[in-house]
Amino acid sequence: MALPIEDYALIGDRGTAALVGKDGSIDWLCLPRFDSPACFAALLGTEDHGRWLLAPADDVVSTSRRYVDGTAMLETTFTTADGEVVLLDVMPTGDGRADVVRRLTCTRGTVTIRHDWVVRLDYGHVRPWVTREHAHGNDLIVAVAGPDKLVLRGPRLPRAHDGHHSDEFEMKQGDQVTFSTTWVRSWRDIPEPLGFDERIEATCAAQREWSARSPDDVPHADMVRRSLLTLLLMTHEETGGIVAAPTTSLPEDFGGERNWDYRFCWLRDAALTLESLLGAGYAEEAYHWRRWLLRAVAGDPADLQIMYTVDGGRQLPEREVEHLPGYADSKPVRIGNGAVSQRQNDVLGEVMIALELAREAGLDETHNSWSLQRALVEELADHWDEPDNGLWEIRGDQRHFTHSRVMVWVAFDRAVRAVEDHGLDGPVDRWRDLRDRVREEILDKGFDTERGTFTQHYDTREVDASLLTIPLVGFLPGDDPRVLGTIDAVVEDLMCDGLLLRYRTETGVDGLSGDEHPFLACSFWLVSALASARRREEAEELMDRLCGLANDVGLLSEEYDGAHGRMAGNFPQAFSHLTLVQAALALR
Repeated sequence: MALPIEDYALIGDRGTAALVGKDGSIDWLCLPRFDSPACFAALLGTEDHGRWLLAPADDVVSTSRRYVDGTAMLETTFTTADGEVVLLDVMPTGDGRADVVRRLTCTRGTVTIRHDWVVRLDYGHVRPWVTREHAHGNDLIVAVAGPDKLVLRGPRLPRAHDGHHSDEFEMKQGDQVTFSTTWVRSWRDIPEPLGFDERIEATCAAQREWSARSPDDVPHADMVRRSLLTLLLMTHEETGGIVAAPTTSLPEDFGGERNWDYRFCWLRDAALTLESLLGAGYAEEAYHWRRWLLRAVAGDPADLQIMYTVDGGRQLPEREVEHLPGYADSKPVRIGNGAVSQRQNDVLGEVMIALELAREAGLDETHNSWSLQRALVEELADHWDEPDNGLWEIRGDQRHFTHSRVMVWVAFDRAVRAVEDHGLDGPVDRWRDLRDRVREEILDKGFDTERGTFTQHYDTREVDASLLTIPLVGFLPGDDPRVLGTIDAVVEDLMCDGLLLRYRTETGVDGLSGDEHPFLACSFWLVSALASARRREEAEELMDRLCGLANDVGLLSEEYDGAHGRMAGNFPQAFSHLTLVQAALALR
């Protein structure tokens, strides 16, 4: 069985990413891209579904780990009764290759190491043909199936045994060994060995340069820095696409059906990530993301999707992977995401906020970039009053969700600003009129005057944590009595073990069985909302508690099970980290 979610750490090369457990096992890796099939899938099954273990064979007395300062290079220290070894895990960046490098250094005494390399392609389903070969002056192991070839290099190669390639060897103080796994298309020649020292040094320098630009004048600056670097790792270097998480089907409800594939680029999540980066001073990243956006949504504005593949592709049909038992027996394991076909009216509002912030940061509009925004706003103008599935991607009936209506207002508002403040061309009178109509409708139908709070949708008195964004997007000031009433209602109805739920699942609004745990982004929204309401002491107290939920290397999942003190949902989650950054900036 896989480790607790919080016992994993992330390494990546900005093309894909791997999860490394405290036990020294890489239990999740998709190659060569975030949304490619996994070759190590033990996270959602067992070691027979693929993993790469390097760790002491003897009983481990203690384990500690850290990221090398300012980088995403993971260092795990194993202490046994007879010695100590340090494992460095890194995926070198910037050279267009797909390599995982693992370096063991014995720092004290003598330690026996266990090495287990188990490749299972197509999400643990396909056992490859494995051979020992000689190339570029070295012996190596090659695993091939279909379009994939994985090459294992190292000073001592494991032997085949019962479908695994396993070995045990002894290390003494001062010994160092380096292993690497390289992916390449199966029809291509075996690539040359990687210059380990050079690539590790170059990767370290690039990541430290990124981290050094993180703001220091914010609360929990160390967590902000780690969050920004984590968001960088989830941004595809070549295409600019930003994935919501590098994993699929880590459960929101252990043993239940709320298991989703997040290895894709949601327009909303990508736009919110960009907002966080811009707020933290990373202005040049806006240009790369805008180019991805233009390519992804090019075509008829009526065909706008809420999410795309990493390269902007539109096809990501949802299917169930029956051969994987799922994390903690949570079924089904899903590949692809059926929400791609949903209508979510809030998405364009998030995109327009990000593009407005990019303009304010000095990014000039091109003819095509503004033409696209104008066409999307005009499409919204023709359909703005239709119900939708909302940002939580409910699989029940479509509704007029208040958050979605607010973001429709935002889309028209930012379009008006583009004309009035930046001199761009557009039917501003029409947009201004629609903005006012939407606002009046929200205040009339989306507000419960008896309780003094906005509601989840127009046909209920329930609340939703997304209502906390009302002051954050400028719909109302943070100290407006209607905002204050909403904050209090959300806290009263949705607080669970000191954290916020998204909404009350028992109402059946989402059309799914089972329950879920508090959604971390919602609690970070509460921090920002409290800050905007000038309730700073409450905001700081909650921020401290939230940052304390990160694991030992500063990573956050999608949800948190407070009753059992464990993480839940896909991991690490961009939404959690980007809202952490936004909350810190709000407190600044």
